[in-house]
Amino acid sequence: MQTNLADFIKNTPEGDEAEAILRACVHCGFCTATCPTYQLLGDELDGPRGRIYLIKQVLEGAPVTAKTQLHLDRCLTCRNCESTCPSGVQYGRLADIGRKVVEQRVERPLGERFKRLLLKETLTRPWIFKPALRAGQLFRPLLSQPLQDKIPRRQGGGRRPDGARARRMLVLEGCVQPAMAPNINGAAARVLDALGVQLIAAPKAGCCGALRYHLNDQDGALDDMRRNIDAWWPYVSGEGEGAVEAIVMTASGCGASVKEYGHLLAHDDAYAAKAARVSALTRDLSEVMPQFEAELARRIGGRIVQRVAYHPPCTLQHGQQIRGKVEGVLRAVGVDVKLCADSHLCCGSAGTYSILQPRLSLQLRDRKLANLAATGAATIVSANVGCQAHLQSGTETPVQHWIELIDRALASA
Repeated sequence: MQTNLADFIKNTPEGDEAEAILRACVHCGFCTATCPTYQLLGDELDGPRGRIYLIKQVLEGAPVTAKTQLHLDRCLTCRNCESTCPSGVQYGRLADIGRKVVEQRVERPLGERFKRLLLKETLTRPWIFKPALRAGQLFRPLLSQPLQDKIPRRQGGGRRPDGARARRMLVLEGCVQPAMAPNINGAAARVLDALGVQLIAAPKAGCCGALRYHLNDQDGALDDMRRNIDAWWPYVSGEGEGAVEAIVMTASGCGASVKEYGHLLAHDDAYAAKAARVSALTRDLSEVMPQFEAELARRIGGRIVQRVAYHPPCTLQHGQQIRGKVEGVLRAVGVDVKLCADSHLCCGSAGTYSILQPRLSLQLRDRKLANLAATGAATIVSANVGCQAHLQSGTETPVQHWIELIDRALASA
């Protein structure tokens, strides 16, 4: 694709990156076949190819309108198109660059600005989010049904191991997960402890930065990333606590973000090398667990006698290009794992998308749940807290993180 970038972005790091991505696109349209919003809306501008044209026009200096913004807002950033693209177009990065420019050119209505401000300032701060969630859970019966559906039921986190192990890994607690689903990291810590690995959390680490970044507060997101790097560095470098062998992510959305720290901070002289080191050490939990498959099979093989439907999050299968690992671990211990029809498509959660684009989000959720129900499984498992909460809001079938199955089986072994 030929480009002629406008002076405001030409020869800048973002401009050079965007130009390379645009030039890689050959207009083939394969991406439209796997785009959830194109499938729902049937509008070329609500598919990756159309959005690429819109972003190209914006970066070449064409007028930017609220309509342009709407089509970009409707994108889930699921990155399914990247998995489909034969030319390797990095659409997710192009979308982030284009949205940033559009956000600067088009003023949103006051209500939209307030909603986005509220999301990025409350969800990223556990000390605000947790009390707000607890209040919502307390008064849940008094709320409207749509609000009740948004509020997950309270759960405990269980006991966390406190003994030292020869092997040590860091874990990110995150921003909303400790309040919404504390048992995920609790289960991961207990399972890894039983396998000889100590899972530790750096006290000052917080939100991975993805939430702010995708709400177009990219400067704030980079600050979140720098804070996490500072919190992790003593553990990563071995300057005090002793070096860890990996940074484990139990939420694939966070993992996809942290693995991009090196790229996003590449032009920050103070953090570039550290960010690259952090990204290189980051592993989704499903990348860590296969080394223990034989030991898990010996201890708990056959104890989980059930069929489960596995929903692979977009941030895992498309963002991180990790497929088959969760299924492999579960099958190694005897679980009958089923993938539903169209398992490559997004469930509609997509971070704050379910709040900002509720109509499209619910359509995608209900389609996904129907396909999951068709597997005949009595339990749904996933690998990302956002997907879990979103799916659970539309079904009575239990939805949980896959590591929780392993944890329960080990506890009863």
